[in-house]
Amino acid sequence: MAATTARAYNQSIGAVAPGFESVRAEFDAYLADDPNYSAQLAVYWKDNLVVDLVGGDGLKHDTLLGTFSATKGVAAIALATLVSSGQLDLDQTVAHYWPEFGAHGKAGVLVRELLSHQAGLINVDGGLETADILDSRRAASKLAAQRPYWRPGSTFGYHGLTIGSFIEELVRRITGQTLQELYELTIRAPREIDFWLALPQSQEGRFEAVRPAHPTAEQLAMVSANPMSSDGMAALMFNGVNNLVPPDLSPYSPNRREVRTAGPAAVGGIGSARGLAQVYAAATGLTGDALLEPDTLAAMGQQQVWGVDRVLNFPTAFAVVFMKPHPGCDFGSYRAFGHDGAGGALGYADPLYDISFGYIPLQMQLPGGADARAIHLSQTVRAAVRER
Repeated sequence: MAATTARAYNQSIGAVAPGFESVRAEFDAYLADDPNYSAQLAVYWKDNLVVDLVGGDGLKHDTLLGTFSATKGVAAIALATLVSSGQLDLDQTVAHYWPEFGAHGKAGVLVRELLSHQAGLINVDGGLETADILDSRRAASKLAAQRPYWRPGSTFGYHGLTIGSFIEELVRRITGQTLQELYELTIRAPREIDFWLALPQSQEGRFEAVRPAHPTAEQLAMVSANPMSSDGMAALMFNGVNNLVPPDLSPYSPNRREVRTAGPAAVGGIGSARGLAQVYAAATGLTGDALLEPDTLAAMGQQQVWGVDRVLNFPTAFAVVFMKPHPGCDFGSYRAFGHDGAGGALGYADPLYDISFGYIPLQMQLPGGADARAIHLSQTVRAAVRER
């Protein structure tokens, strides 16, 4: 890769491999068009880091950023190591591993149903406390005793906070470790991956706080046209928190040190775009021995649900924890799996193209989920691979 040394806020720094110049051109166009835009982008193709760019005010390649729900994909990869080892069976009941979960008609819920947003456990009566999300043992106890808000398997709806608690409790029940310990010991530390679930104090100096959104008039109109009901399923799932809340005020924001320290599986991941891409590259074997067996990748990446999300009220598609591409979110091929985040981050692997992709913006993006620019950049990356 030929490095670029020029530094201007409307021009990227970093390097792209020959054949990927179109990705830099698109990234630079975003920087030139929006003075508030700052982001990191990293892409592995096969075993090469072919895109390694950063642009905008306040960012370096090694700046650590909060990824919100893009954390779920990293947590899913850690959980999937238990599937590869035979310790976790996606077709076993959750109650087999976690007996208390079987209360109130949940005894027959399968692991794959729980982890594809089908269980109807988006919160608990009275609401989960922030402390419950930061210490998932507390949330798990409450969720096990909760009656589902819909009959499990009858529909699906995004379990935005609670799916992280489910992942963490399954890891704890099976291994006796926390998810954060499993990830650190078996994935991050051995490969020196620049992405943490539970950021140590030693890395705090590299962290940059997420900045509030600067919505356009069009974005504000879109949000205003689809307000979130204060007493509907979405409000219940988000504990009343939505994407218009400034990042400093959200109790689950990575800007809060307690969130970074705990590293909750649903929202607490901290890293660079390089690190996010590294996790997916390690999972699929682009950068060394694959963390996950091919059968595990196929099982975890198999679409489980697709359609209008009961909670979010727009089309979504999920594998086991992972998001799947669909016409409204075309981030990869039919084999791709990954996850976006409320701030705009996107991480994924696409085995069809031998790609792993990490993108993290500094500023919150509206209306939420993957930044539209990340989707377009991912399409440009795939086009570049096809042309080689």
